[in-house]
Amino acid sequence: MPKASKLQLMPLPASDETPGQRLARIRRERGFTQIELAEKTGMVQTLVSDYERGKLRLNADRIPRFATALEVSADALPQPDGPVESKKPSRKVLRRLEQIEALPPAQQTALLRTIDTFLEGAAARAARRA
Repeated sequence: MPKASKLQLMPLPASDETPGQRLARIRRERGFTQIELAEKTGMVQTLVSDYERGKLRLNADRIPRFATALEVSADALPQPDGPVESKKPSRKVLRRLEQIEALPPAQQTALLRTIDTFLEGAAARAARRA
């Protein structure tokens, strides 16, 4: 059971998201903390939190800042069904890749084999469902 401080929210269908909820979801998908996003946009973390919780409305001068920092189109934030296309892997994935590259070669090989086995199994299950 998750700790009370680690409350996990179920994702909302895109059409039910507020702009703030969408900002928070995209930020998490990109692997940024609120502090990191605040630094990239020249804001303080409390402002990012207020935008995400809907205490402040996303206005026209903030949307481009967030979009640039998150590497999405400016349409992705205010529109519930706006496109959210990633230009590169999330920071979360990149951090893990850096950790893998720091491992000794034998451990890298073992880990990559495990990942390959998992991905092959997932692809096989998807093919059976199709």
